[in-house]
Amino acid sequence: MRGIVILQWVLLILAAVIGLHMLLCLARKLHKFPIPAFMTRIIDNPLRHRIQPPRETARRHGIEPGMTLLDVGPGNGTYTIAAAHTAGESGKVVAVDIEPKVITHLDQRIQSAGIANLEARVADVYELPFEANSFDVITLIAVIGEIPHPVRAMQEFHRVLVPNGKLVFSELFLDPDYPRAATLRKWAEAAHFRLEKHVGNWFYYTLIFEKV
Repeated sequence: MRGIVILQWVLLILAAVIGLHMLLCLARKLHKFPIPAFMTRIIDNPLRHRIQPPRETARRHGIEPGMTLLDVGPGNGTYTIAAAHTAGESGKVVAVDIEPKVITHLDQRIQSAGIANLEARVADVYELPFEANSFDVITLIAVIGEIPHPVRAMQEFHRVLVPNGKLVFSELFLDPDYPRAATLRKWAEAAHFRLEKHVGNWFYYTLIFEKV
């Protein structure tokens, strides 16, 4: 009998979590807005790191030593810092976010860790403060769904990427803003990108596009 009661509670909790997730997904579809700064620390948790290991994610994104990288929507900075380590001393990573508090927090982490090849800046994805052909790679991890006009943002990414530069997305189903891979591919192709690689499955996938 006790086992049945425990099972009922587990199922009840699971149903509540699924219901809350569905409500969040609906709310985010009706009204897109950047994740508040305090939420970035909540979603940067050990469970996510097991599903999306930061160092492995950087390698999965094709980041190599010496590359110049733009990381859009760095959140708590864990994946950005991993990318900076992967790019190495000869590379450079610039992280941008529209939320000043996110950048302030990341700046503090950068200074505390003494990371010389990582810079954090407040910026609007529709009008990036960079010259054309500035970056080898642009990465977004569970971010594109927060942007109200994704194709417009991707057109700006196209401008600042070098010829044949890479635009990389990683998406996790647990994210309320999760877009289907087919949807993301449609947006990217509309902004003149070509799909180069698709890694993963419906639950956790990475798409790597090439500028054309």
